[in-house]
Amino acid sequence: MRVFVIGATGYIGGTVAARLLAAGHAVVGLVRSAEKAAALGNRGIEPVLGTLDDAELLVRAAGRADAVVNAASSDHQGAVRACLEALAGSARPFIHTSGSSVVADDAEGRPSAAVFDESTPFTPPPLRAARVALDREIVAAADRGVRSVVLCNSLIYGRGLGLHEDSVQVPSLIELARRRGVASHVGPGLNRWSTVHVEDVADLYLLALERAPAGSFWFVESGEAEFREMAAAIGRMLGLGARTEPWPIAEAIALWGESKARYTMASNSRVRAARVRAALGWRPTRPDVLWEIERGWYARQAAASRGEVRP
Repeated sequence: MRVFVIGATGYIGGTVAARLLAAGHAVVGLVRSAEKAAALGNRGIEPVLGTLDDAELLVRAAGRADAVVNAASSDHQGAVRACLEALAGSARPFIHTSGSSVVADDAEGRPSAAVFDESTPFTPPPLRAARVALDREIVAAADRGVRSVVLCNSLIYGRGLGLHEDSVQVPSLIELARRRGVASHVGPGLNRWSTVHVEDVADLYLLALERAPAGSFWFVESGEAEFREMAAAIGRMLGLGARTEPWPIAEAIALWGESKARYTMASNSRVRAARVRAALGWRPTRPDVLWEIERGWYARQAAASRGEVRP
């Protein structure tokens, strides 16, 4: 299968592309620079120079592919519509990457008992309303002859297999602990997110390409963790101790911006992926996020920065 991966230089897309190559597929990747084109070429990925705003280029690249994976922007309406136009009537798959911040609340680090699956009604935060509308447009593309699938990922962690190895949330908490000299979380840190390892995510994308039915929308998770728990694990991993400290939301917004601070790092986003497990037989197998922080990829990164070597 020839798969056009939008976001092949990124964290999710690079990991999906690596897994596709390992499975024997041909991968074409969208890149914005000649330097990254060369880097993708060295990994066996055919580069296409362009951006998400190059609608005609996206139509051509998608039209020549057997499948399209969008793992770049979850919100770029123009890029999505260009790909759907190219695939209309073909029954070929379009796998789109969304994120579970669509159900996030404005909790400022406080807990919530709300848990969502695909049948749970929700009102997205204002900053995510356009994303939800785009997700629904993609699902509806099944009526236009596209095998459209939306995978709504939760907090992804672990080492990426592509050019970009790091995710967003855990590395941000690690950098914050280093900056402040104490493991920290926004407010009381009792907010929880569902979590999933990036390699388990990549496994799911391959399963979705093979046999996901048209018009599918699925949440993606393999567990959940409290931000205070993650901060404590980071403190132990960095040698700062397990003590954690609240951090004011205003300072979080000043550092990370409103969207990331409120609707990622200080929110709750608790989802369940029972339906995608049942539909595709997906079985996540990688260690949980707390293990990965203290004994996995993040611990090895921290040890390397200190000149140590860990297995």
